[in-house]
Amino acid sequence: MRTITLSAALLAVLLASCQQQNDEQLAPQPEADPTTSLTSQQLDEQIMTRLRETGKYDWNQATAHVVWSALTRSDYVLSVGYRPAGHTGALPDNAATNPAWQQARAQVLALILAEEQKAHPELTAEKLVAYEENVLPVLDVTVRELSTIKALRASGLVRYAEPMGYEPNRPDAHKGAAALSSSGCGSNTATAGLVAGSDYTVLSGGSKSSWNQADQYHGIRSAWNQSTGRGVKVLIIDSGCSDAQENLGSAFNQGQSTGRTIERLVTMPRNSIFGIPYGDAETPNDGCGHGTSMAGACAAPRGTDGASVGIAYNANLITVRAAEDVFLDASREVKGVSDAYILAGNRADVRIISMSMGRLTSSSQMLDAIRYAYGRGKLIFCAAGTSFDWSAGLVGVIYPASLPEAVAVTGVKDNLTTRCDECHVGSDVEFTVVMQRTSVDRRPLTLAMSGDAPSTVGGSSVATSSMAGMTAVVWARYPTETRAQIMSRLVAASSNRNARSSSFGWGRMNVAAAVGALPL
Repeated sequence: MRTITLSAALLAVLLASCQQQNDEQLAPQPEADPTTSLTSQQLDEQIMTRLRETGKYDWNQATAHVVWSALTRSDYVLSVGYRPAGHTGALPDNAATNPAWQQARAQVLALILAEEQKAHPELTAEKLVAYEENVLPVLDVTVRELSTIKALRASGLVRYAEPMGYEPNRPDAHKGAAALSSSGCGSNTATAGLVAGSDYTVLSGGSKSSWNQADQYHGIRSAWNQSTGRGVKVLIIDSGCSDAQENLGSAFNQGQSTGRTIERLVTMPRNSIFGIPYGDAETPNDGCGHGTSMAGACAAPRGTDGASVGIAYNANLITVRAAEDVFLDASREVKGVSDAYILAGNRADVRIISMSMGRLTSSSQMLDAIRYAYGRGKLIFCAAGTSFDWSAGLVGVIYPASLPEAVAVTGVKDNLTTRCDECHVGSDVEFTVVMQRTSVDRRPLTLAMSGDAPSTVGGSSVATSSMAGMTAVVWARYPTETRAQIMSRLVAASSNRNARSSSFGWGRMNVAAAVGALPL
């Protein structure tokens, strides 16, 4: 079973925190006007302390020295949001072409170049730009100097200046942690020992319906008598989609799943060093396994090959490879996720976005992109977060699920009242999905990287993609309704509709009730 991703980060950070406390007399502390960057251990302690105190870590509230330290301990890529002087409020749709906004861009880029050339006179503007931005009023630039951060902070043309690629537990921050950063990957293979009638129900045609699709949890099987997601398009932002899984390719239409489409796209840019790309271009193929399992739980076909069936088995699907794994701790992953939201925002046919990935610290660039998609009517589901059972209570809802534009989803056990062992909860959670059988510790069925034998997947990850699938079933029943109207239906059909929980939000949504197959 895979989890969404914070287990390794929290483990290493908490161990580092203990070491920091033991050696606090030895660790160098920042000076009034420091010229030496903080160590990764010092940065991580600051981040975790702030998270424990407030539940959030906002780079805009960090000092220039902390931001610069994070750049030096990652890849030096800084995300700079710009604006014309005096502008307040929402971003315009035409920032990429508006003369006033483009003038602000040129001025900010000139400011950065002037500061960086003081230490690097050979530098040119072209070498500053790490990633091209064509929609958002953002510059992704390579910055090495503390003075540049200070100058940007002092400029009225700058909305934010944040490190893109620093998160606690980077491989260069803690020895031996390189393998841990690939959280959520590597185990999407067929699960042995699945039992018919207990772990799944065999449907007409031979496909396997996961135990948590039973009516006693979410009314999914009864809802299929009214709607199966036809005509609704879901976009999944994740690690991609396996090109070896035919149920997400040539066999996407089979059995009772007909007349629908699937697209496999990629937004994650190539690796780069100081803005210079290297290596082959990224492909939509899932090298992790997580994205494939999310796509399967949401929209795998109801076919004749004996594979597991997705909740919205007649919905259209787009899978976007935006990151390598589900812990967004690299600049190109932030860029990939941001571009995926922009892509979704620009697609009139996309109604639902599902993202079972996240991070501990904020990203204003991701926020810009999420607001861009939200402003175009998209219903956005994000995973509340997943960790080891002993650490899931230490950090609440992760970023970006904590944003008001996102609908945070977490998982609960089959007793209907307890969070799953590894799932995060908190006041930002809006819905829960049953995804852990306590008696045998079984998670829901989904598609493996290849073949028809099902795999299983857990955490708030599968809760989120499942909620996206259930919502597609509801929206297909009421295709002319708006996002707000659909949300009202989801809430009205949920277990906590009369009293929202501070940990579980509106609780479990009953799809059959939402589509009219069962009374509320």
